[in-house]
Amino acid sequence: MNEIFFENHAIVVPGDKLATGHFKYGSGVVRQDNNYYATVVGLFRDRGDYISVKSLKGKYLPRAGDLVIGLVIDVGLTNWILDIGSPYVGVLTSMNAVTKRFDPVMADARKIFDVGDIVLAKIVAFDRTKDPNLSTKERGLGKLKGGRVIEIEAAHIPRVIGKKGSMINMIKRLTRCQIITGQNGRIWVQGKKIQDELRAIEAIKKIEREAHTQNLTNRINEFLNSKR
Repeated sequence: MNEIFFENHAIVVPGDKLATGHFKYGSGVVRQDNNYYATVVGLFRDRGDYISVKSLKGKYLPRAGDLVIGLVIDVGLTNWILDIGSPYVGVLTSMNAVTKRFDPVMADARKIFDVGDIVLAKIVAFDRTKDPNLSTKERGLGKLKGGRVIEIEAAHIPRVIGKKGSMINMIKRLTRCQIITGQNGRIWVQGKKIQDELRAIEAIKKIEREAHTQNLTNRINEFLNSKR
């Protein structure tokens, strides 16, 4: 007989007994005999015959195709090393950074990206055996100038974006800010006024705190309108 001990979207912690019986199970769940236990702090997901726990904590694990916001921490002759908020650093080579041929004898890599620069990049390759390769050659990628960067749990980025971008577009509209979200949990915010940036950041932090709750979009709407 199958039995589930938590409601869908309930917060669970490692060691919580989630269910007993016969289920398919995914990340955040371990099986012992016919019992299923949580292995991470996260949201319990019940999809009938399939259970999992979506982690609310943890370092960002790179994936090919992800957009990330990185901090340049070192510059070589033909590459740049970026902190991407992960156990791995990101490696950006000149071949993936500029469209023209880069000659390290004649050109200075620091004139393209220097230590301390904030860069929006795409992960083009990663297999866990070496640091991920980045690219800034696509339109819209590259150095982010001005604004400010905040960092939240990477697991909450989908909640900040919302279904089909509904949440992030609402925040942009009500704060008049440009906002770029990185899958690594970093978010760049730039507004015409500091007050607008701070309102957007407050809203994002509220989403992070209340990511596990229902009707969050409506509450963020009310929150931002009350601050106008």
